[in-house]
Amino acid sequence: MLKKILPVFIVVLIASCGDDDDSNLEIVPPRLLADQIIEDDAAIQEYLATHFYELQTDPVFGGQRVVIDTIAGDNAGKDPMINDANLGTKVVNVSSNQVNLVEEENDIPHTLYYIIAREGEGISPTVADSTLLKYEGYLLNRTKFDAVSDFVWQELPNFLRGYANGIAELTSGTSEGLVQNGDGTSYYNDSGIGIIIMPSGLGYFLASPSTAIPSYSPLVFTVEVGNIIENTDTDNDGVPSILEDLNGNGYLFDDNTDSESELSAGVFARADFQDTDDDDDGIPTRTEISDAEGNIIFPYPGSENGGVPDYLNPDVQRDPNDN
Repeated sequence: MLKKILPVFIVVLIASCGDDDDSNLEIVPPRLLADQIIEDDAAIQEYLATHFYELQTDPVFGGQRVVIDTIAGDNAGKDPMINDANLGTKVVNVSSNQVNLVEEENDIPHTLYYIIAREGEGISPTVADSTLLKYEGYLLNRTKFDAVSDFVWQELPNFLRGYANGIAELTSGTSEGLVQNGDGTSYYNDSGIGIIIMPSGLGYFLASPSTAIPSYSPLVFTVEVGNIIENTDTDNDGVPSILEDLNGNGYLFDDNTDSESELSAGVFARADFQDTDDDDDGIPTRTEISDAEGNIIFPYPGSENGGVPDYLNPDVQRDPNDN
């Protein structure tokens, strides 16, 4: 299964050398994001120029799936993906702290490539939504490292940034397009199907979770989006997770309004989309944005005329039941 992103610290690589019993250890620092993206983008451009894709009928579940192959031999006349009219790009800025690197680099542009092989008839998820999908993951040399054969739910913030940003460019299927097979399996005849090609800075970079994925590997995913929980609220605090991306950079883990108080208390710091009390004032976020009957008030109390919402202001403990 595609590994969730966990808060880990990347250690340097250590290589031993020498011909005698005394080992000399060479400390190899991680590569810089700005250097690696140049190498990754060149490799991705070559991949797009030497590979093609086709939509084929899934022999097991029905419906359609993307198949990628090399332009060679019997396929020598195929059109490369780099010329596909449905090829799009998206620039995502990556900073070193987001991939747990010590050397400071800020907002290094990373180009994500995606192809919409089939437009879905539903809606597009955000990078913060829970999404029902199928996927297959490959290296640029076409080695498959991961796949799911049937639809699974995934909360996109917990997975690779390139993966989430690419899926956000697709559209889902609809309930009317869901086809139930007689054997208990199912498929969508109107789902969004696409390809995502990402540089390593939007993937695992140095922190590969598996020996099947070398460090600094660009990744390719074929994806089918079946359904979406629109405006997913991960912590059920009444604020959709996408609205808890306060700086709007599509990375929800660096938005933590009460990080200082959490660290001072010696508790695990939780990003706002995972925290039921975003300002750590003792009043749950949901309470501070609701009326006495429990209905969510929008715009959120305190945010009128550009003010700080009560649920993000530790100096305001709003409890509608006390009013």
